Amino acid sequence: MAWAFTLGCWGCLTAGLTSSLTGSLTGGLPAMAQPTGADYRLQGLARRQQGDLGGAIAALQQAVALEPDNVDGQVLLGWTLHLAGEEDQAAAVLAKSLRSNPVHVPSLNALGIVYLVDGQLWRAVATHSQAVLVDPDNEIGFYNLSLALERLELFPWAIATAEAAWDREPQNPHAPVALALARWGQGDQAGAVAAYGQALALDDRYGDGAFLAYLTEAGFSGEQIDRSRDILNAVERF
Repeated sequence: MAWAFTLGCWGCLTAGLTSSLTGSLTGGLPAMAQPTGADYRLQGLARRQQGDLGGAIAALQQAVALEPDNVDGQVLLGWTLHLAGEEDQAAAVLAKSLRSNPVHVPSLNALGIVYLVDGQLWRAVATHSQAVLVDPDNEIGFYNLSLALERLELFPWAIATAEAAWDREPQNPHAPVALALARWGQGDQAGAVAAYGQALALDDRYGDGAFLAYLTEAGFSGEQIDRSRDILNAVERF
């Protein structure tokens, strides 16, 4: 006579997954399968969502060790290291993923953001330029190119790439704020105010100067956030 047992899969507990195992009274319970790379990736994502970045990194490192050729797993690890502020380690992992697949757009996007946040602006420009060459519809690449180019004071290019990002994702307020920054830097205050007004139309929280601190999570530097507040003040005067 056989009995059915439903046991939690060890590597999937934090993702809320279960697996059904069947054993017999005479043969006893079957041995639990060893966690796979996919199990560790699920565990890492669950821990990251819970705010446990250290636990997430440990699980994702296990996933990469088990499946070293899985580029998506390397991107998950690299991005989580970035979220933990480990920019050098993040860049090393993401660069390795690109050696496996030089045209992997998620790797290019993630590495470009790591370079941008770390202030390596020309590397950010080179990496995001490659990303948009591979995928011309890559809004993330164009948007981050604009932020890097604005910091390099290459304002015409920053304007063009912000416009390209906005064309590709017109409901995202980040792109018109980036466009406003680039126009402001070029001395076009009226154009900057108009672009910022479009961001306000999409999300009225951009009318709160305190809210703009959130833009650090969108790749803005502290100086760019200060300039965004200057533009907001100009909007209120118009």
